[in-house]
Amino acid sequence: MLHVALALFAAVAVCQLAILLTTVYLHRALAHRAITVAKPVSLTMRALIWITTGIKPRQWVAVHRKHHAFTDVEGDPHSPILEGFAAVQFGNVGMYRRALRTTDLVDRYAKDLPPDRWDRVLFDHAFVGLGMGIGLLCVTLGWELGLAAAALHTVTYLLLNASINAVGHTYGSQPHTNTSRNNQWLALLTGGEGLHNNHHAAPTSARFSLDRGELDPGWWAVRFLTSTRLARLRHHEVKFKVPTPA
Repeated sequence: MLHVALALFAAVAVCQLAILLTTVYLHRALAHRAITVAKPVSLTMRALIWITTGIKPRQWVAVHRKHHAFTDVEGDPHSPILEGFAAVQFGNVGMYRRALRTTDLVDRYAKDLPPDRWDRVLFDHAFVGLGMGIGLLCVTLGWELGLAAAALHTVTYLLLNASINAVGHTYGSQPHTNTSRNNQWLALLTGGEGLHNNHHAAPTSARFSLDRGELDPGWWAVRFLTSTRLARLRHHEVKFKVPTPA
């Protein structure tokens, strides 16, 4: 039982690390340029994203920026309003891959993130990174528990990220005028991403918690990076995309 508990703990820890990197690095730093991260930290985050998810940052950024350009209208890569809740919750990764089949998607939406030598040598080889991550789990836990932890991490990470799109555009509060919604419970599980209505209201804000009582774990990580001068904010004040209701 101790070994099983250890595998579960490892899966949750790796999943939460991947989620934190997704919200801080892929989302806030790259997709919206809400923060600028020091080069050594950026390289470390790229490496950790590589071994925990295999994601190519410029592809993730391109799909996400298209989502903001066509939120819940024709062209949105993963809208539950258009596709249905279940289709997005359980098929989000397929929608992500379908969006990437558009030949000019990355060139159009992530032209500021051209591949560099690190991408060519390492980070564009997703299965190499994933293999290294799975290998580390197997070396640490033994191959059976390592594979189980890797599988649980993968499923949990994909479902939680899908829920940001599915739940975040279907259920929850709407303090700001847009089609997305806030869910504090989801925010606690996804590094703050559940405060989705806030994010769509102020997409260039590094902080998703805009009202009293809202908790944004990703912002805590950003605060640590800025306080140690490992990152800087794009702007300190919250800049809303459209005026908020009085």
